[in-house]
Amino acid sequence: MKNYYNILGIQKTASEADIKTAFRKLAQKYHPDKKGGDETKFKELSEAYAVLSDKNRRAQYDAVGHGFSHSTGSGQAGGFGGFDFSGFQQAGGFGGQGVEFDLGDIFGEFFGGGRQQARRGRDISIDIELPFREAIFGAERRILISKLSPCDTCSGTGAKPGSKMTKCTTCSGRGEIRENRNTFFGSFTSARPCPKCHGRGEVPEAVCAACRGEGVLKRQEELKIAIPAGVEDGEMIRMPQQGEAAVGAPSGDLYVKLHVRADKHFARDGHNLVMILPIKLSEALLGATHTIETLDGKETLSIPAGISHGEILRVRGRGVPHGRGSRGDLLVRIDIEFPKKLSKKAHALIEELRGEGL
Repeated sequence: MKNYYNILGIQKTASEADIKTAFRKLAQKYHPDKKGGDETKFKELSEAYAVLSDKNRRAQYDAVGHGFSHSTGSGQAGGFGGFDFSGFQQAGGFGGQGVEFDLGDIFGEFFGGGRQQARRGRDISIDIELPFREAIFGAERRILISKLSPCDTCSGTGAKPGSKMTKCTTCSGRGEIRENRNTFFGSFTSARPCPKCHGRGEVPEAVCAACRGEGVLKRQEELKIAIPAGVEDGEMIRMPQQGEAAVGAPSGDLYVKLHVRADKHFARDGHNLVMILPIKLSEALLGATHTIETLDGKETLSIPAGISHGEILRVRGRGVPHGRGSRGDLLVRIDIEFPKKLSKKAHALIEELRGEGL
């Protein structure tokens, strides 16, 4: 008996999703219509998938072992080495075997897509570098980008102003070209956008001189990008339909990747900002008041007596904006600077402190 699990390259504990994924990957590799395909291998894959993708037949296969037969009992032994495809219907899979999957989805690569994918313009990706402060509080940027845009002269129709649109003779006004293809599965029909009318079903009587009837042309366009407050390094902003235009279809999207420059004073920890404040040993022992620079301006910070090295003081509401009017905090980490050299007077004073048990 064939080991269907080995044929699909999966474990016996594989889930239904694992089985389908394995079959799709191998079917694309060994499909006979593809260069380097293997019809015998493809038949084995189809047989294994038909059994393992059906709960009842898989359970029977696992239980019976070598005594399992993949025949349906109808006495028919046609198709893939005795595997019965008599129940196959052109519109919908292997109904007679109780196995359901979308051939248009699995074999779309070979039959022109099965179902027509939604056409749209090409997406564009750009990178923008931001200062740390702009990433925290947000900003507005204007960029100049070169891309395919709708023609201003003809408003994207491709027609000369005042010219009428007529039915496309290539596709008879349907906007798509249909092609039939015969395979050992049966006859398949695929559709693709008409190359003459670009899927619109109509063409101009006289073409626009500016875009030569294309409806789009490449030009520089200024775009305004609103960068929200609190963005992080590597974050992506998607701007729908701000990518390249397409004739008779929606424009693609613009993706803006943000690169935040590091700041020499502040670092980010979620919605909080972190900074290091160096203080003297005497200030740590006796307490002090420091004026610190925040992203909002100067703030007075009181340092309590006896503070420890590495201790954190919190300045409320001076962190990263988030939510509706909320902000994180500024965390000030204390860095006590211990003197490397002492004067004779300082040394004597420290000795006195040691005598006091300090």
